[in-house]
Amino acid sequence: MSDFASAWAELAAIGRTPAGYFRWAWSDGELACRSWFTAAAAARGMSVETDGNGNLWAWLGANDANAVVTGSHFDSVPGGGGFDGPLGIVSAFLALDVLRERGVTPSRPIGIVAFAEEEGSRFGVACLGSRLLCGELDPARALALRDRDGVPLAEAAGLDPAGIGPDPKRLAGIDAFVELHIEQGRALADGAGAPVGVACAIWPHGRWRLDFAGEGNHAGTTRMADRRDPMLTFAYAVLAANKAARLRDARATVGRVAVSPNATNAVPASVTAWLDARAADQSTLDGLVDDVLAKVAERAARDGTAMSATVESLSAETGFDAGLRNRIVELLGGPPVLATGAGHDAGVLAAHVPTAMLFVRNPTGVSHAPGEHATDEDCAAGVAALADVLTDLACR
Repeated sequence: MSDFASAWAELAAIGRTPAGYFRWAWSDGELACRSWFTAAAAARGMSVETDGNGNLWAWLGANDANAVVTGSHFDSVPGGGGFDGPLGIVSAFLALDVLRERGVTPSRPIGIVAFAEEEGSRFGVACLGSRLLCGELDPARALALRDRDGVPLAEAAGLDPAGIGPDPKRLAGIDAFVELHIEQGRALADGAGAPVGVACAIWPHGRWRLDFAGEGNHAGTTRMADRRDPMLTFAYAVLAANKAARLRDARATVGRVAVSPNATNAVPASVTAWLDARAADQSTLDGLVDDVLAKVAERAARDGTAMSATVESLSAETGFDAGLRNRIVELLGGPPVLATGAGHDAGVLAAHVPTAMLFVRNPTGVSHAPGEHATDEDCAAGVAALADVLTDLACR
């Protein structure tokens, strides 16, 4: 079997810093990963293309119909871990090597895809490339997106604005999509001790931008009673979200904030923050967000500030194709089946093509941070499992 450690080492240094990985979409680090993808495909005799939405595809055989596709993404959150996304792409190429070693010949095309801007760290919309592919994001909205430096999406990605949007022909040519990903949690590590699991569902989740407006003023001369400080309302919102999530066994996180004018000796004039909320079912998620927004609006009235909320992305609960999932579970000898609170491109494709996910054990349970980890042995087990799935779906 192909050596996972050697292949992984080729990517491991790209975008790595002492503070974690920085591979924002179409940054130098992510572009270097794309170059690696092209070289890996060429070494295996695969054709390569980039679609109108910036997704990168490699094909073994024609890509017109009946294809089995696997892959993931290269981009990371700021300071993220090395496995989130790239593990699925490296494993896909190695799984093809296993097929060759086994002497099996695919009877249908096999594709490997690197989706663009899965994390949403640069342009704010998670699973951007897959959403555009599937027609779940208005092209006009995509063209209006700017990164934190004001660079438009089409310019950053080098895309033709006229080509951004749904790609129904490409989507119709996919018979099945299987994404391998590191588990972003400890279910496998704490459970049956299996190195590989199969996903059954993705929790509903979303991102809300919260804008707090107040009155900028002097930190030394403005009496506390006279202040309209949006930072107070923002701080209350963080605490309210934390409490609401804990009461519901859900998840709520405020991990990004921008303050204006961001001066040490000034009362802020405005604060913008982003709430990430997730729950096991839609009603729980709705209740969490409604509770937080109602309480923060009440607090804003007391603080003399204003608060508005804008939905930036919202994904309903996603159940993966039961037939495909059960087929894979039987094929792999009954691995653990688990739901996840993390979003994935597979969750977007699931509404359009039969889709499944494999998870590789993460002994630390850490993700989106440098502590994310998987052993070479577990990753090799993931490659073997993916090779079994591709053999079953594309070689018989």
